[in-house]
Amino acid sequence: MTQVKICGITNIDDALMAVEAGADALGFGFVPNTPRCVQPQQAAMIIAQLPPFVTTVGLFVDAEPQEMQAIADRCNLDVLQLHGEESPTICQALNRRVIKAFRVKDASTLAYLPRYSVSAYLLDTYVQGKMGGTGQAFDWELAVSAKQHGRIILAGGLNPDNVALAVQQVQPYGVDVSSGVEASPGRKDAAKVEAFIHAAKSVGS
Repeated sequence: MTQVKICGITNIDDALMAVEAGADALGFGFVPNTPRCVQPQQAAMIIAQLPPFVTTVGLFVDAEPQEMQAIADRCNLDVLQLHGEESPTICQALNRRVIKAFRVKDASTLAYLPRYSVSAYLLDTYVQGKMGGTGQAFDWELAVSAKQHGRIILAGGLNPDNVALAVQQVQPYGVDVSSGVEASPGRKDAAKVEAFIHAAKSVGS
């Protein structure tokens, strides 16, 4: 069954609601000056109250490895998700499992995946000047092609209305959503979260 990650968690109410709805993983953004940025102290408080079998993921963009590891230790993060220009060497040097994100522009983007030995590749939509959270989708056939390189987490423009089709077409390891289930940036809509998770997990069941 496809794993579902609800990203951009900023408060305990949304975190517990997403878990109750069936989320497998929660994402916490540590990218300054972004709408869904959460401070390490707040993330640690939220994570401490989660049930034991929920995976916690920290999002970073070109942060120093020492900073990422310090935040991961403080917050008890399970996985680091890197959205910048981080090198394969940096990904391998971190003391956590790593998801490397790639903004898919066209088929040429996929050539970079084999350079990285990571737990999974997250494919998001390329939008100039944006690192993610754009609400725009890309050609899912490229995600199908990318599966030859390893586990694929599909992101970019997913919402309760299209996620079932995306899962059916791509059959990814997981799907990742943030803006597609929000009431406002950093605040989740419970009905949308529930509908998204149900749709994603109903395919093939």
